[in-house]
Amino acid sequence: MAGQFAQRFTLLAQNIERVIRGKREAIELALVCLFAEGHLLLEDVPGTGKTTLARSIAASVDARLRRIQFTPDLLPSDITGVSIFNQATQSFEFHEGPIFANIVLGDEINRASPKTQSALLEVMEERRVTVDSASHPVPRPFLVVATQNPVDMDGTYPLPEAQLDRFLMRISVGYPDHAAEVEVLKGMPTGPQVEQLPLVARASDIAGMIDFATRIHVADPIYDYVVALVAATRTSPEIRLGASPRASLALVRAAKVKAAAAGRHYVVPEDVKALAVPVIAHRLVLTPEAELRERTGAALVSEIVAGLPVPQAFAGV
Repeated sequence: MAGQFAQRFTLLAQNIERVIRGKREAIELALVCLFAEGHLLLEDVPGTGKTTLARSIAASVDARLRRIQFTPDLLPSDITGVSIFNQATQSFEFHEGPIFANIVLGDEINRASPKTQSALLEVMEERRVTVDSASHPVPRPFLVVATQNPVDMDGTYPLPEAQLDRFLMRISVGYPDHAAEVEVLKGMPTGPQVEQLPLVARASDIAGMIDFATRIHVADPIYDYVVALVAATRTSPEIRLGASPRASLALVRAAKVKAAAAGRHYVVPEDVKALAVPVIAHRLVLTPEAELRERTGAALVSEIVAGLPVPQAFAGV
């Protein structure tokens, strides 16, 4: 089963890479989020393929995609849906919002008001929407891909720590290298388009892969290693607010998928190391002194990982 998981994971990554050139690492991290049943925050400048990445994932797995453009006048009901009175039946009927999809693309999430942003909190964590005391589950698989532009902050509402913590990872797509950008130029407009991507897996296949990833073995030394890593963020003098137990849970879930994608039935420390920065860095609040020195959460997590000894049982792996 691990071999089949790895094969399909690779096929998905290769399929998406036909459109998103030269960004294999970002593609694989996005797929880890999908199979770990987490959510992804893409923070990068315009034009680097954030929206295209989400569309490519949906096209590759035969998933229903809905796009929400976040603006200051967007209301919570515009996301979750609303109950409308039906005169014919003399009752209220719930009309689903765009959040009821397999992959939800939230473009420029920091441009909506905090009240609207909070509409995502329940559905991201519990995978259901409560309207008028009635709960409505969202389909499976379910992935929220939110984007934000870090350079144009006028008129935006920064995501609070409580909402940032709901995202499994925060990554940047980044600019393509020279060779990849040349390939993009050569391919336009006749190159592979999102609409032309072949289907690699059905939504039911993805659900089966998600279930398999949860059964990947995690040895006790790996649990100790993850807890020690996260605990180190709480004692660092440069970090005002360290990562919570939710970060530990997220790191283990993501590491299981990383192991399965490598064709293994068990997690090794390298899986944890590879995912520590994208899973933990955005959950940290640095001290004012660290921010003045232009320190970043990613740099601090990297230093913690480098200084933490690998479990003895895996020292030779």
